[in-house]
Amino acid sequence: MITQNRVNNIIPNFWALTPLIVFLLVYLVTSIIVGDFYKMPITVAFVISSIVSIVITKGTLNDRIEHFSRGAANPNIMLMIWIFVLAGAFAATAKATGAVDATVNLAISILPGNLLIAGIFAAACFISLSVGTSVGTIVALTPVAVGIAEKTEIGIPFMVAVVVGGAFFGDNLSFISDTTIAATKTQGCEMSDKFKVNSMIVTPVAIVVLILYVFMGMGIDLPAVTEDVNWIKVIPYLLVIVTAVTGINVMIVLLLGILTSGIIGVATSSVDFWGWIGSMGDGVIGMGELCIITLLAGGMLEMIRRGGGIQYIINKITSKVNSPKAAEFSIAGLVCFANLCTANNTIAVITIGPIAKEIASKFGIDPRKSASLLDTFSCFIQGIIPYGAQLLIASGLAGISPLSVIPYLYYPMLMGAAACLAILFRYPRKYSN
Repeated sequence: MITQNRVNNIIPNFWALTPLIVFLLVYLVTSIIVGDFYKMPITVAFVISSIVSIVITKGTLNDRIEHFSRGAANPNIMLMIWIFVLAGAFAATAKATGAVDATVNLAISILPGNLLIAGIFAAACFISLSVGTSVGTIVALTPVAVGIAEKTEIGIPFMVAVVVGGAFFGDNLSFISDTTIAATKTQGCEMSDKFKVNSMIVTPVAIVVLILYVFMGMGIDLPAVTEDVNWIKVIPYLLVIVTAVTGINVMIVLLLGILTSGIIGVATSSVDFWGWIGSMGDGVIGMGELCIITLLAGGMLEMIRRGGGIQYIINKITSKVNSPKAAEFSIAGLVCFANLCTANNTIAVITIGPIAKEIASKFGIDPRKSASLLDTFSCFIQGIIPYGAQLLIASGLAGISPLSVIPYLYYPMLMGAAACLAILFRYPRKYSN
């Protein structure tokens, strides 16, 4: 066995996974049985599974609640909540001041119907590759994609999925992505080398999806733009995109967007000062459910980790490794499960990275390949879980259920399939010997 039975005094324990199983049963299975993904609120599912996580964990009740609260309030969770709050304020302000409508009219006036979907996907790929964060890309493009969907016959969940898919293309490949940095540092390889391996696996997928969107866009009838594009109202979105691409922190980007849209809205008499302030308040309140979900998920997943659930899976998977191909699948499986239990692809990579390095060394796996597997499979899972930050914020901005987006996530799903095929067929050959 590669891993030890105890890591940091955490004893492997299957029953620690119970809260995650309860959540899946309560939320996913119940929704499938009743045939309606809106019947079971995701907040209720997390409340139930969070209570279970506290009940089954050893220690006094006060200690258990304290550990749950620490998990809910860790720096990564609080950063996500800050982003949710600012994103809600920006989206509501941009909508109230006419920035969203102006940007949608600009997109419709520039792109022909058959390239509208593909154009949004390509824009998401480019921005995320430049920014290195899927969240920033989703915040910038989702309101525009929703506005386009509302003016055409394209479904809102589908358009949101187009943005999310493109966002994960860059999150997986970008040199400044947290997952790229974590994967290469833990495996001991250069980012440029990992990029070469990654691009050979996922770039063909992105091209296939882009072509698919071109064909799916054929026959779309765009509404006529009955008024000239108000360029001054497009400035907030252009500023958000440009500052994000230059690598400025996403919270500063959102603050600039809020200020710019408000100032332009007041200057053009689209809203008055108190209307601007009120729209910000409405946007923040609208993100309340996402903040609650994030806090509950963070606490529950910390209890699973503390109870030994993650260590149990690590031990089970690594005990059956007996070949390079099995070793690569074990790395993929470990990071996927860690991502399910943390809802954060960067944390999953950091958690599994040292173990993956040990597996890679024992079975002669090229560090560039193991780094690529860590990054790609973590992005695959992060891109399809309904309680991940990306789907939560995208669905929150669109006002839809995160589960309604999942069936249309073509790029993340195909990316995961391509990564599995790369293991099965030892591709790319140069990095799989």
